[in-house]
Amino acid sequence: MTKKRSSDGRKPRADAQRNRERILEVAKRAFTRSGADTSLDDIARQAGVGPGTLYRHFPTREELLKAVYRNELENLATAEEKFAETRPPVEALRAWLLLFVDAIAAKQLIAPALNTLLGDPKKVFEASYAQMHQAIHRLVKRAVKSGDIRKDLDPTDLLRALVGVANVASSPDWQQSARRLVDILIAGSRPIK
Repeated sequence: MTKKRSSDGRKPRADAQRNRERILEVAKRAFTRSGADTSLDDIARQAGVGPGTLYRHFPTREELLKAVYRNELENLATAEEKFAETRPPVEALRAWLLLFVDAIAAKQLIAPALNTLLGDPKKVFEASYAQMHQAIHRLVKRAVKSGDIRKDLDPTDLLRALVGVANVASSPDWQQSARRLVDILIAGSRPIK
């Protein structure tokens, strides 16, 4: 996760960074549980900070929502590197795709709220698309090189399949379905013998 710099360009103090991270984690859970209209004062209280601390980091609800989503994507980008270093190629790909399902859930929560607040949140999401495509391409390339995945696999197809399940599913258990689909996609991506 990247550390946000203060307005004068300095890195934040360690306690300020911890507060920011706690606020983001609590906000993610609160928005997921109760929607984007969750009380910001309740979020501050659950994070163990005062409302002033929350508003110093996130002056508006819109800024907090954007930060929650961006934090999810930063975690996903960081995870790609960590998984590639610590897991066999196909397991790194699988683990990352499971995290991608969680990122889809965060976007589904945040996009309608940002639509209401901004009118068009495309700028918030556009930068993340490039990150996601780069990450999945690196993971698939590594799995192809190891022989775990077929050479003709288009990495974008994996993302499309998971996003498709999220967009088509009308039930609240779409995430469980998407998680099962990850294993089906991995199995179907194996080389044909």
